[in-house]
Amino acid sequence: MSTLGLEDWQNIWDGDCAVPAGRDLGELVDQLAGALGDPDPEIRDGYPYVVLRAWIERDVIGPDLRARLGAVMAARFDDPEIQARTFAPLVLDMIVGRGDFDPEWLAAFARWYPAEADLRGYEPPLGWLHAAAHGADLLGVFGLHPRVDATAMLDLAVARLLAPTGHLFDQQEDERIAQAMGLVLTRPELTEDQALAWTAPIEAELGRLRSPIPAYASNCLRTLRALYVLADRGVQRNRSTEPVRMMPHGPVIKKRIAEVLDIQKAH
Repeated sequence: MSTLGLEDWQNIWDGDCAVPAGRDLGELVDQLAGALGDPDPEIRDGYPYVVLRAWIERDVIGPDLRARLGAVMAARFDDPEIQARTFAPLVLDMIVGRGDFDPEWLAAFARWYPAEADLRGYEPPLGWLHAAAHGADLLGVFGLHPRVDATAMLDLAVARLLAPTGHLFDQQEDERIAQAMGLVLTRPELTEDQALAWTAPIEAELGRLRSPIPAYASNCLRTLRALYVLADRGVQRNRSTEPVRMMPHGPVIKKRIAEVLDIQKAH
């Protein structure tokens, strides 16, 4: 089968994402998977991306193909190309958001997310990379899935925040991580102790630091402040289509975050 170009994908989008006549859907999905690792941002983040999203949302791509695509994306966390690694969580977000789950996807993501060293947000000529934010989006979706341990996702977010880096978040990555943590903290089965346990390693790390504050600690502090607001006002996965979710332990989470922030102010 011939490979579709960017104009072809635009035509599919303009045609309300109808599958082209005579084309094998499985092969088209394989082409889309390849496009979403392309170094050209117009290919990776353009019409192929929105067509894939539409096909998953509309169930054009059924469970078997979604499972195959999920396995491809999980393997991509080990790809040598940064744009391939950082767009894999966006595709898995679409799939897990549909309710699909494979523990291998989660295991691959959990290995990659705190270990990713390239945290650039927008970087010409590659365009959006955004590992911290894209990973946060997937973390939040995993954290809402009933087969995923919510406390493990909170611990994973903390591991990302406390991983040493000289990169200071500059594209609202802190807010995206806070939103992911906020979504996980809406899980109704979390006890109060479980909803607060993730703060202990942050408290210990911030308590030992002295000025000047390293970049990773600044990232963490800003994330905590954003999460404080969400604990007060609630959190939404999609602001345009979903209602606000409140954290069952919101008041004690706010109190605990304030205590952790006060520790840093004392130094």
